[in-house]
Amino acid sequence: MLDVCLLGTAGMMPLPRRWLTSLILRYNGKSILIDCGEGTQLAIKEQGWSFNPIDVICFTHYHADHISGLPGLLLTMGNADRTEPVTMIGPKGLQRVVSSLRVIAPELPFEIKYIELTENEQTIDICGLTIEAFKVNHNVLCYGYSVKLSRKGKFMVDRAVANDIPKQLWSRLQKGEEIEYEGRLLTPEMVLGEERKGLHVLYCTDTRPMPIIAEKGKGADLMILEGMYGEKDKLKKAKEYKHMTFYEAASLAKEANPEQMWLTHYSPSLTKPEEYMDEVRSIFPRSIAAKDGRSIELLFNED
Repeated sequence: MLDVCLLGTAGMMPLPRRWLTSLILRYNGKSILIDCGEGTQLAIKEQGWSFNPIDVICFTHYHADHISGLPGLLLTMGNADRTEPVTMIGPKGLQRVVSSLRVIAPELPFEIKYIELTENEQTIDICGLTIEAFKVNHNVLCYGYSVKLSRKGKFMVDRAVANDIPKQLWSRLQKGEEIEYEGRLLTPEMVLGEERKGLHVLYCTDTRPMPIIAEKGKGADLMILEGMYGEKDKLKKAKEYKHMTFYEAASLAKEANPEQMWLTHYSPSLTKPEEYMDEVRSIFPRSIAAKDGRSIELLFNED
C-alpha cells in the first residue's frame, strides 16, 4: 500500500485555498516529500499527518515556490525531537542551497544527508522504494521523479519442495534473504514466482513536454503533471517560460496511459481549473484538476 497526498497545487505564489507545490508519499511507516513550497507544514497538519516520519525530501529544482517552506519544516521536525538522519535529493547545488536556507535554521538535532543528482537519469533505492530522477526542460536545472514500489512474486510451495529446501527456511527466503545451508546457496528465486505488478507514481512539474515524461510514466498508477495554464492563449507564455498547458499534460498522459492523471502547479491567474477539463478529458479521459489535499491510497492488485 502507498498513500499519496498532493499537499499544494499552486505555482509561483500561494493563494488563500492553494498552497505552494508539495507532494507526500507514505509507505511502511516512512514518508517521502517531493518539493516543499510555502504552506507545506500547514497542509501536512490539515491532513492529520505527522512530520516525524519524513525521512526523504526530494526537490525538482530550486525556485522559491518549490523550496521556500523547507527551513520552517526542518525546525518543526527538530522541535518534535527527531534525531534520525534526513536524506535530501535534488539537482546539483543541493547542499549549497540548503545550507544557505539553514542560516535561519542552524541548530538541528538530526543529520542531513545529501544526494546530488549529476546524471540525466539517476536511480536511488531508499526506504523500500525506487526513486528514478530524470532531467526535464525548464529554465533552470530541473528533474521529474518516478517512484516505484516493487512486489515480490508469490511464494511457491512446489518450487520450495522441488528444491529440497527445509520448511524452517521458507519465510527467510520469502523475505528476500540468501542463506548458506549445508554447502548450498539458497536464494529467494528458488521459492518465489515471477515478480508481480507493483505501484508506480510519477511527479513532474516545471517543464516543457518531453518524450521521457511519457516514457517514465508508462502504465503508472498515477501521473501528477504540471498544468500551469488552461487558457489556450497562454501557450506562447508556456513556451517562453518553459511550463506546460493542461492540454500538453493530457497528451503526455494519453501516451503513457496511467490509471489516472492529476494536474497541479496552477498559475495564480487560473482560479477555476475545472472550467477547462472537458477538453482535457477529451484527450485523456482519466484526468483530474487536483485541489490541495487530494489523496489516494494505492493498493496492490489482487492476484
